[in-house]
Formats: sequence, structure tokens, C-alpha cells
Amino acid sequence: MDAKELIHFLKAEKVRNVDIRFVDILGVWHHITVPVNAIDEDLIANGIGFDGSSIKLWQEIYESDMLLKPDPSTVKIDPFMTPKTAVLISEVHDPLTGEPYPLDPRFVAKKTYEYMKKKGFADEAYFGPEVEFFIFDKVRYKLSSREAFYEIDSAEAIWNTDKEEGLGYQIRHKEGYLPVPPWDTLQDIRAEACEILESLNIPVEAFHHEVATGGQGEIDLMYDTLVNMADKIMWYKYVLRNVAKKYGKTVTFMPKPLTGDNGSGMHVHISLWKDGKNTFAGDQYGGLSSTAMSFIGGILHNANTILALTNPTINSFKRLVPGYEAPTYLIYAQRNRSAAVRVPMYSRTPASKRVEVRFPDPSSNPYLALSALLIAGLEGIENKRHPGDPMEKNIYALTREEREGLPQLLPGLEEALRELSAKRSLLTSTGAFSDELIDKLVNYKLQNDIELYKTTVTPTEYFLYFDV
Repeated sequence: MDAKELIHFLKAEKVRNVDIRFVDILGVWHHITVPVNAIDEDLIANGIGFDGSSIKLWQEIYESDMLLKPDPSTVKIDPFMTPKTAVLISEVHDPLTGEPYPLDPRFVAKKTYEYMKKKGFADEAYFGPEVEFFIFDKVRYKLSSREAFYEIDSAEAIWNTDKEEGLGYQIRHKEGYLPVPPWDTLQDIRAEACEILESLNIPVEAFHHEVATGGQGEIDLMYDTLVNMADKIMWYKYVLRNVAKKYGKTVTFMPKPLTGDNGSGMHVHISLWKDGKNTFAGDQYGGLSSTAMSFIGGILHNANTILALTNPTINSFKRLVPGYEAPTYLIYAQRNRSAAVRVPMYSRTPASKRVEVRFPDPSSNPYLALSALLIAGLEGIENKRHPGDPMEKNIYALTREEREGLPQLLPGLEEALRELSAKRSLLTSTGAFSDELIDKLVNYKLQNDIELYKTTVTPTEYFLYFDV
């Protein structure tokens, strides 16, 4: 759709306002709304101004003017706003040079795709994420110099078995996988969210309750290309949050909101295609090709370098611990969900062959996380990295001696940030990621997340040490 077609669409749909959205480095959507009569070919071509210095990690105050250039092909009617509002996802440009802004994550994703095509390994890369989340009835939290607490609640959670108004259908810890109602109390919310996603031309493969007590769910999106899928993940989060709010509930994509139960991951299925054929299909392990095996090798070899992009919060690493179906070791296998990379075996057709990367989580910026995964895998193909032998056992059931020497994911965000900074050439050499982006992200996280976490007294410390 070009600018003329967009203007015709807005008139035909009797749109009143147009919401122009963009994403920041941390993965947060922002928007500017203009009356529909302000949308013309000039605005589409030249953009609309905004204050870039008010967006975290972007411009300094002395060079704050920036431009948003809407992408007409992204237009969708917002399902929640009134009066009738159309949404356009935009890209950020410098008003002086007219060039795309290198800190714009959507631009990074586009440059990553250009890099892939330039390398010649594939014409298309398809991504199919399984995005997990929690739906809570309420959440309260506070952090100050004299108190710190959080409190969440869910009617279906195991801690509510003693409620007088309860009916006894609470879900035990780690027993929430695929139960039917009345245990599953959130089917209506997931179903309505999926219906809205489908109306937005965001196809859904499946949705269900997940393993944890207290409202964990999952909605799987039909695969798509990198930029399109990152756009869809932003819509996914927006739709789910707003549908839950309609029901008086709240959604979190925080990876580990509950102690002692499974966290929320974003397992990413990936395949590469060239000349209309899936290059991951072959006669090697799990029906994969040598290309796919090298792609796995690249993911495993570079996992710790990109970990701060795929798992960008301190909380992310509380999910990546033994015992909760999240990987800690850099291994691969066919059906083993303790592996960092899995080879799904649901279908043996060549078109279905793909790899599933299991360590990312939904707190990540999808444009940066998916780009980093693609670059890591392409590096493996270019350097013919073999992933080693598969691990067809529950790695956590092995003895310490049997696990000795196996490569592991880094244990925390600080280590991951320093690894990203030290080995950034993996990403910067592609021309997609800039040194400025990596420096800003690493420094911000170290000075804010890490420093605050290290200097904050927590309830856990009172529990352990108050009576020493």
C-alpha cells in the first residue's frame, strides 16, 4: 500500500484519527495521534516531528528534534480506541540528514534482513514465536527506602484454596498445562484476544493455559518474516493487555513473576528459505540439513553474546534455572525441552523443518531479539559451526560429573551485558547494529537495572538475616 492507497483506505473506513506508533530500544511502544485530515502524501513522505530526547536512550536535549515516517503497509484499525482510529507503525529519521535513525529497532531489523540477503544464504527467514504471559486479577508493589513488597493474585492460583467464596478448582504449582474449565478460568480472555488478532490479520496457530498456577497462558502466532513478526508481537502485547483490562485483569510479560513455578518464555521457531525451498530440510539429525545444523551451531556458539538482547532483564535469569523447563545448558536435541535449541518433530514434511530456540523471553524487544538470533545463526552457517552431539536426556537428571564441561548460559544480566559489549562485532559487523546502540543499552542497564538491584534491600534479606 502506498500513500495514495492509504489515504483512500482511511476515507473508505471513515477513520477519524490516525495513531502513529514507534518502538524504543527497550521495546516499549509510543504514539502520536493526529486527525485524519492531517494525513496527506506530504506527511507520509516527510514525516511528523517529535522530541527524541524524551525517549529513553535516544537523543540528547540539544539535538532532540526527530521525525516519524509512517509505513503505509502497516495500517490497521485499532480495536480499542474511539472515535475510529487507524494505526500506522513508523520508522524514525534524522530531520537534518533525512537518514534512518540507527537506534530505531525497526530499522535494525530491516538492516539485518538486508544483511541476510546480501550473504546469500537465504531469501527469506521465517519466525514463529510462542509468547507466554501471566494474567493476574490484581498486582500491587512498592519500593522505597523503608519498605519493599509485591503482591499478586489470581482466583485460579493454588494459594486461594482457603477462600470462602472459592469452588476448589485451583491449579497446583506446575500442574497448569492444558486444563479445561473450570480450572482454566481465562479461556474467554485468550479467545477474545485471538479473535481480535485474527481481525487485525495476525493469524494465530493455537492458544492455551500454560504450566504455572495463577494465570499463565500462551498464544502462538503463525510464522512470518522478521520485521512483520516483530510488528505482530508488539500488536500481540497491546491487544492482550487491553482485552485483559476490559475484564478487570492485568497482563505481565515479566519472565518470572512467581517464585517456585514456571516462568514465561518466548520460544522462537526459525527456518530459512531460498528459491522457494526450506533450506533447513535434509537427511541429517531430525530431518535437518547441514545448513540447519550449522545454524544451530551458530546459535549455541553465540548465545551468550546475544543473551542481553534475548533476555534483557534481571528477572530473565530467574527463569533460566534448573527445574522449570527453561534451559541453562547450551545443548540441542529433538524432543528434549531442557535443551537450549530443540528440533520439533511434530511433522516430517520438508516445509515444516525448523529449529526452536528456547532461551529467549517476552521481556525482549522483538526487533532486536529476532535480529540477534538470525545473525547468530547466520554466523554459524558462514563458519560451518557444528553443534556437537545432541543431548537426548533430561540434563537435570544427570550427575554433576556427567554435566561437567557442558557449555552453559551466563548466570545473570550483568555478565550478559559485559559479554555483549566485549563481543559486539558479531552484531556490528553486519551493519545492522551500531556501536552507539550497544553502548547506550549496556550502559543504561548497568547504571539503572544492575546498580538499583545491587543497592536495594529486599524482603528476602529480612527473611534470611533479620535475626542474625
